[in-house]
Amino acid sequence: MSKAPKADAQLDPLVPLFKSMGLTQAKAIEATKAPKSAAVLQDIIDSNTDAVTGLEEKQATLIANLAVVISKAGPIAPEGRDYVLKAVLDSRLKTIDQITAAVKYVEANKLPVDEAQFNSECGVGFFISPEELYAQVNDYVTTNNTTSWASLGTVINALKASPSLRWANALDVKKTVDKVFLDKFGAKEAAKPKVKEAKPAGKAKKEEEPVAPPRKSVFEEGFLGQLHKPGENPQIHPHLRRAHLAATGGQVWTRFPPEPNGYLHIGHSKAIFVNFGYAAHHGGKCYLRYDDTNPEKEEARYFESILEMVRWLGFEPWKITYSSDYFTELYDLAVELIKRDKAYVCHCTQEEIKIDRGEKRGQPRACIHRNRPVEESLAEFEGMKNGKYRPKEANLRMKQDLEDGNPQMWDLTAYRVLETPHHRTHDKWKIYPTYDFTHCLVDSMENISHSLCTTEFIASRQSYDWLCDALEVYKPRQSEYGRLNLEGSIMSKRKIAALVEDGFVSAWDDPRLYTLIALRRRGVPPGAIVSFVSTLGVSTSASNIEIARFDQTVRQYLEGTAPRLLMVMKPLKVTIENLPKDYCLMIEKPLHPKVPEVGTSTIPFTQTIYIEADDFRTEDSPDYFRLAPGKTVGLFQAPHPITCLSFKTDPTTGEVTELICKLENEGSAKKPKAYIQWVAEHAPSGSPVRIDETRIFHPLFKSERVPSDFRADIAPDSLEVVKTSFVEVGFWPLAKSSLQEARKEAKARTDKAAKESFTADPGTEDDTPKATSEQLVGNECVRFQGLRVAYFALDKDSRVTALEEGSTVNGRQEGDFIVLNRIVSLKDSGKS
Repeated sequence: MSKAPKADAQLDPLVPLFKSMGLTQAKAIEATKAPKSAAVLQDIIDSNTDAVTGLEEKQATLIANLAVVISKAGPIAPEGRDYVLKAVLDSRLKTIDQITAAVKYVEANKLPVDEAQFNSECGVGFFISPEELYAQVNDYVTTNNTTSWASLGTVINALKASPSLRWANALDVKKTVDKVFLDKFGAKEAAKPKVKEAKPAGKAKKEEEPVAPPRKSVFEEGFLGQLHKPGENPQIHPHLRRAHLAATGGQVWTRFPPEPNGYLHIGHSKAIFVNFGYAAHHGGKCYLRYDDTNPEKEEARYFESILEMVRWLGFEPWKITYSSDYFTELYDLAVELIKRDKAYVCHCTQEEIKIDRGEKRGQPRACIHRNRPVEESLAEFEGMKNGKYRPKEANLRMKQDLEDGNPQMWDLTAYRVLETPHHRTHDKWKIYPTYDFTHCLVDSMENISHSLCTTEFIASRQSYDWLCDALEVYKPRQSEYGRLNLEGSIMSKRKIAALVEDGFVSAWDDPRLYTLIALRRRGVPPGAIVSFVSTLGVSTSASNIEIARFDQTVRQYLEGTAPRLLMVMKPLKVTIENLPKDYCLMIEKPLHPKVPEVGTSTIPFTQTIYIEADDFRTEDSPDYFRLAPGKTVGLFQAPHPITCLSFKTDPTTGEVTELICKLENEGSAKKPKAYIQWVAEHAPSGSPVRIDETRIFHPLFKSERVPSDFRADIAPDSLEVVKTSFVEVGFWPLAKSSLQEARKEAKARTDKAAKESFTADPGTEDDTPKATSEQLVGNECVRFQGLRVAYFALDKDSRVTALEEGSTVNGRQEGDFIVLNRIVSLKDSGKS
C-alpha cells in the first residue's frame, strides 16, 4: 500500500524555492499541494527574498502557515501582509494562533497599523508569571467546585479558552493545572472523592458564603437532562404504564439498535455513548439489538464487529437481542392490525406506490387496494407468508392518515416479500417487516423507557406513536438528538464500500477511514473517542466537527497516558570518535517524564548512534540550535552532549551519510541549547529496533466538506510509508507489558460481563456473538510516543514472534515484520 512521493511533486520548481526559506524537503513539497497558499507563499518569498532566505525551520514553517491563513482570508493590502510578515520575522508572532489573529486584524482594520492595538489583539508581548498563572488556575478550580482528577481535561480546555489566558503557553497552563490538582487532590492514582471532616467549633463555614454547585455531567443537563422519567411517557391505557413499570422496576431501559449491514463509524460512537451511557448513569440497562430485518444486506462479520466495537468502547450490553427474535410476534401483530382495518395488502408496482404517496405530486392519494375487505387482506397476507407472491408483487401497507401533512403518515409499508434466506431463521419466512413497523413494536416488547435516536427520525415519531396506539400496546417515548459528523470524512456505508471496491483504501479498517475498526487499527484509544463525544455534549443540533478537533482530543488523551520511546524515522549515522568501539553505557530512562508509574526502560549508549537526518545541517546559522559542523547539541537522556567535528557525503548524490562527533566532558564549557532524539547501534541488546514500515496517514479527501462526487475529491498520497525508522530497544518490554496488561483487563471484563449480562432467550436458535477476551486485545494496544516525532501504535499487519501469547523469546526473530501506524502528530500541523 505504500506510495512514494510523486516525482513531479519533488521536481516542482517551487520546492527548491520553499526549501531556500528553511523548510524541510517534506514540508516544501507539502506547501506546493495547495495552489492558493502556494501562490501566496511564492509571492512572499519573491517580494522579500533577502529577509526570508535561510530561516530557522520553525520560523519558515510559521511563514508557510501565514500563506495558508492569507489564502483563506478576504482581500488584504500588501502593506498589511508585509506588516504581519515583519512581525513573524522579528519574533513578535510566534504561533499559528497569533498569525491567524494578526491576519484578521489587518483584514478588518485600516492602515497604517495601530501597533499597540495590534500587539494587544495578537498577544504580542503577553507575559504571565508562574505565580500569577497558579493563582488564576487555583481560583478557577475552587470557584467551579472541582473535586477530582476526573475533571482535568475539562479544566485545561476551559482555561486555555478563557480570554485572560488565551495567549498563555499551553504547556505552561497544563503543567500548572497538574500542579494545582496535585496540591489539592494528591497523586493522580489515589484521587478519590474526599470525605469532609467535621470542622472545630468556631471555624465552620459562614452560612452566607456562596457554594458553587457541583458540575453536572452530560447526562444531567441539556437534551439528556430534560428527558422524561420512566413511566412519564403517556399511554393510551393506564394499565400499559403499570405493566411497563412492573417489568422495568422503574429503571431506565435503552437500546442501541444498529443495522448489521456494514461496519460502525465514528458517528455511531455518539449513539453508543448516549444509549449505554444514559442507562448506566441512571443505574439502568441497555440492550444491543440487531435490527436484522433485511437479509439481503446482512452478513455475519457485521454482527461480530458491532459487538466488538461496543465492547471496545468500554460498554457491555445487558442483553443481546435481534428484531428477528420477534418475527412471530410481529407477524401476529400485523394480522391484528389488518383485523382492526388499520392495514391492507397492496399489489401496486413500486412506481405506482411512489405516485400514490405523493412523491411526484407532493400530495398523497388513496391506493386502489386501500379499502379492500379485511378478510381479503388477511387471506392475501397469508398468501404472502406462504410464498404465493414474488418480491414487489405484494406489500402490506399501514392504513394511516392521508390528510396528515407528515409523509410518514401516508400508508407506510409494513411487510414486503423477500426471497433471500435469513441468517438466523433461514427459509422459515418469505416476508419481512420493515423498519417502520418493527422498530417501535420491538421497543414496546422490550419495555424501552427511552427510545433515543438521531433527528432524521423526527418525522417518524408520529408513525411510531400511531402504530403503538393502533395496536394498543405500551408506547415508548422517542426522543431525537443531533448526529455527529466529522468534516473531511464520509460516513455513508455505500460510499465507504465504493472506496473499498474501487481500491482507494485497502479495506473497511483502513486507518484513513473513520469507521471504528479503522480508528482502532490506527491506534486511537477507545477512551479518547468517548472523551471526544462526551465533551461535545448532546443537543438537537447536529455536531459538524473538524477532524483537527478530534485529533486534538486524541493528542491530549495520549499526552497523559502514552509512554515515550526514542525514535528516528530517517536515521543519520553518528560516530563518536572519542569513545572506544566496544564502549557501552546502559542508561535507565523514564518512559513518561510526568508519570513515574509508567516505568522505565534501559537503553545502550555506544560509539555509533543514529539521529534524525533533519536534525543536522551542513551550514550553521545564529537562530539554528541543532547539529551543524562545530555545533554542540544535547542528546535526550544521554550523559553528555556531542559536538560535530565533520561529516561524510555520498560522492554521487552529495547526501550526508555520516557525522563524526565527539562526546563532551562533564566540565566542558559548551552547553547545548537544544536536545535531539537518538538510538544506539548495539547488536548484543538488539538495538536499534528496525521498523519495517512506519505508515503516516494524511487526509483522504482534499475538501473539508466532501462533495457528492467524493471520488474526484480523493487526495493524492494520503498514505506515506517510511521504511527506515529505528526505535529504542525499550520497545520490546513495553510492547510485551502492554499486551499482557490488555489481556489481563480483557479477561476480567469478560468474566464480569458473563456474570452480569445475558444473551438471547434459551429457547431460540442462538448464533449470538459472544463476549470474548480476544475482542478487546489487538496489536493496537501497543502505543507510545516517539519522542519529538508522533504517537504510534503497532499495526495488525505486524508479525512479531516475541509478542505472541505464551511466547518466551525476546527481541526480533527471523520472519518478523514490524509495522507502526501514526496515530496522530504531536502538534496540529493541518495534516494529522
